Amino acid sequence: MNAWERYAALVTGRRSWWLLIAVVAAACGAILGVGSNDDAGRAPTSLPESAESARVKAAVAEFPGGAEAPVIIVFSRADGSALTEDDKAAAGAVAGRVAGAGESGPGLVVAPDGKAALGQASVSADLSGEALTEEISRLRDTAAQQAPPGLTVQITGGPAFGADIADSFAGADVTLLAVTALVVALLLIVTYRSPVLWLVPLLVIGLADRTATSTGTALARLTDLSFDGSTSGITSVLVFGAGTNYALLLVSRYRDELHSHSDHRQALREAVRRAGPAILASNVTVVLALCTLLLATLPNTRSLGLMAAAGLLVAVVFVLVALPPALALCGRNVFWPFVPRLRDDDITEQGVWHRIATWVVARPVAVSAAAIVVLLGFSAGLSGVTIGLSQTEQFRVEAESVDGLDTLAAHFPSGSADPTIVLSREGTADDMRRALATVPSISAVNPAGSHAGMDRWVVTLDAAPESEQAYTTIEQMRSALAGVPGAQAAVGGSDAQALDTRDAARHDQLLVIPIILVVVCAVLLILLRALPAALLLIGVTVLSALAALGLGSLVGTQLFDFPALDTTTPLFAFLFLVALGIDYTIFLVTRAREETPDHGTVGGMVRAVSATGAVITSAGIVLAAVFCVLGVLPLITLTQLGIIVGIGIVLDTFLVRTVVIPALFTVVGPKVWWPGRLAGSAPGEGRESFAEQSS
Repeated sequence: MNAWERYAALVTGRRSWWLLIAVVAAACGAILGVGSNDDAGRAPTSLPESAESARVKAAVAEFPGGAEAPVIIVFSRADGSALTEDDKAAAGAVAGRVAGAGESGPGLVVAPDGKAALGQASVSADLSGEALTEEISRLRDTAAQQAPPGLTVQITGGPAFGADIADSFAGADVTLLAVTALVVALLLIVTYRSPVLWLVPLLVIGLADRTATSTGTALARLTDLSFDGSTSGITSVLVFGAGTNYALLLVSRYRDELHSHSDHRQALREAVRRAGPAILASNVTVVLALCTLLLATLPNTRSLGLMAAAGLLVAVVFVLVALPPALALCGRNVFWPFVPRLRDDDITEQGVWHRIATWVVARPVAVSAAAIVVLLGFSAGLSGVTIGLSQTEQFRVEAESVDGLDTLAAHFPSGSADPTIVLSREGTADDMRRALATVPSISAVNPAGSHAGMDRWVVTLDAAPESEQAYTTIEQMRSALAGVPGAQAAVGGSDAQALDTRDAARHDQLLVIPIILVVVCAVLLILLRALPAALLLIGVTVLSALAALGLGSLVGTQLFDFPALDTTTPLFAFLFLVALGIDYTIFLVTRAREETPDHGTVGGMVRAVSATGAVITSAGIVLAAVFCVLGVLPLITLTQLGIIVGIGIVLDTFLVRTVVIPALFTVVGPKVWWPGRLAGSAPGEGRESFAEQSS
């Protein structure tokens, strides 16, 4: 017996129930012992600590009053008319009470057109998550209670944006879990056509998801990474999606083996022995690809890499250790009312997928060429795509912080609401002023105090927040200030932070994407021991991912009117499309490799498509639907990710894995397995005989 045969005997034997009990007990211990995820309501942290703007942010916190973050209070009339003197007096009183200074609070700044005014309050800069949301809600409630009829009060600024993002994740883990579980349950019922069987994998995967959440929480407490709402949501979707895929593959092979074995435990043992290696290889591929995110510079990207990798390891443990004993306990009748019976005919030579595969390999050049042209056409959708969402473009729903900033932009000069911060060494003020005077698109430069040998400057840009013009101005400022001797100047503020985040995201894409491809190619080489097959599969997978990105971008911008792709969306989408797409490739090609010695390359691929076509289709639909569930969250970033990955998985399922790969393997022939022994295997049924069948 080899290792997999011994393992299969262990998890399917008559005493395997103790493994199920041990896994459930360990899961309950982890869930109860670790507790809830305290960071689930936090907004993602995307600014790298090494960025210049991050250093400015940390230094400003040391200035007097630096422990407080400013909140902007915007006043305007509901009818859009100019503010009256009574309105201004009432607005000043409201601003004072919101700021906690009574009616004698800080003075108002009235817009040049007289139709808006702004005041200022502050909150602790240490607040985040639920605590920040509660504080901003308190300020908004105070403003609403004090404002007279006809006067609109909106609270915006950095803390307000953070609170609105955190509020969008409030209860999101429960909502996401409920919707995901419902979607998976419905699709499993449709797939298995059984009122009983769907409960077994769903319960196993649901427990795996809760265990994965506890594992991520524990890792967050042991590291400097944050298991925030975005990371938690994506991890949950991955655990449910990939876990359901693994379960579908195992149960599908189990059902096939029941047609050949009277003893259900023997059939299950054979299913674990044959499907287990493919499941494990698929899981290892995705986990290694996720681990490459640890090389990224964005904190939220690193967090997702570690937490999601841990979650998928938990998922595969539950599927390979807990699911087989559960199925063994239930017996053959768990498939009721369609209980598999013994049969003598070959199920891999019948059915709709056998007919499709036969048709494809009979005309491989035409089919592969047409499919590749379609994929290239979808990829063309990437041309002209804008990458980078501003603060006001993050939400799919209304948010007061966004509405307040829109009011500011309509009545105040660009950049006045959120100025840029510059720090420099004391004694260089004159040189700093001269350097900043050379930079266009700056409307005002004002000193804002000194501390510990550093001067702080408040610079107002004549550019819309987080626009290309603002980014260009920040870059010009940094270039000009670098030439000031001894100043050690640094530029920060919201625009600088957004620019640094965008640049870091581009760096991560250029670094991580090639490494992902190398990792996936290495796994395929180890698994298949065939260089042409590995390179061909990587090429098709990359083309499919680009097609999904192009088509998904067009759907987002044209159908849903999204202004742009978020900076992290291309990397995350490419990672999931490549890593999860390889799942189906491994399921298909390992089965083809298994069938090739007896039936040749073409015949083996036809039998592989016949045997796995249904399960790949079911798994793809489940995974695509699960990713689309991300759309229940109100952030455009997650909706974009769900759309692109969902489209990509559908392309993989119905076009790439079941049409393009069989056609290309037929074109290359037995040499696709070089340098392995299968490269010289007998061809079995050639494409000519399949051409006769298809005609």
